[in-house]
Formats: sequence, C-alpha cells, structure tokens
Amino acid sequence: MKEIISTPSAPKAVGPYSQAVKANGFIFCSGQLPYAKEGQLISEDAGEQAKQCMENLKSILESIGSNLDKVVKTTIFLSDMNNFKIVNEIYGSFFKSEPPARVTIQVARLPFDVKVEIDAVAVS
Repeated sequence: MKEIISTPSAPKAVGPYSQAVKANGFIFCSGQLPYAKEGQLISEDAGEQAKQCMENLKSILESIGSNLDKVVKTTIFLSDMNNFKIVNEIYGSFFKSEPPARVTIQVARLPFDVKVEIDAVAVS
C-alpha cells in the first residue's frame, strides 16, 4: 500500500509526480528545488538554494509526523561542483549528528536552471 504525500507547506509538484510517497515504512521525498512554498525561486546563491531545498524536505517530512532525524539517504544534485563546499556546509547544518548516507553528483542541467536539487528517503 502506498500513500501520496502532499502539503501546502512546501512547493507543489510541477509535473506528474508527488512531493513524497509513503510505502512499506519508508518515505520517498521527490527532489526539492529551491522554491518557496508560494512557488518563487528564493535566490541565485547556491548556499541559499541548498538551505531552501532542505527546508522543503523538512516541511514535507514534518507534515506527516516525521523529521530530518529519520532520513536514511539523500542525493544532492549540483549544476556546478564548485558549489560543493558551501552546499556541504549548509546541508551539514541540518544533520548535526548521525547524518544519512548520501550521494552528491554534478549534473549537466537541473530543472529551471537552478543550482541545487536534493531528494531524501526517510523511515516513517
């Protein structure tokens, strides 16, 4: 059984996907872009973009009674690996102890030409 997760506290999906799906004790959060819940890009700065992506993930998880402490895996997509250091610092501020497993990769391009996208898998 799966449960589709949708909350107004994070930007709504901009395509044929869900903000998150809960299934078999896991929460699979779609990649979050650096948009405020109202739908506007928050900044051109990679650090600020990373922070907004993490805030969006936090909002989605909290909307169903979970939180970032329950995240077991993330993927960070960067449009430029030169932004790794600042994004890593911001990301680390959300996981002060027992951080999840993670992959960070540079991609050729991200939706809407943003600099950062982050997805997550959490236990419920």
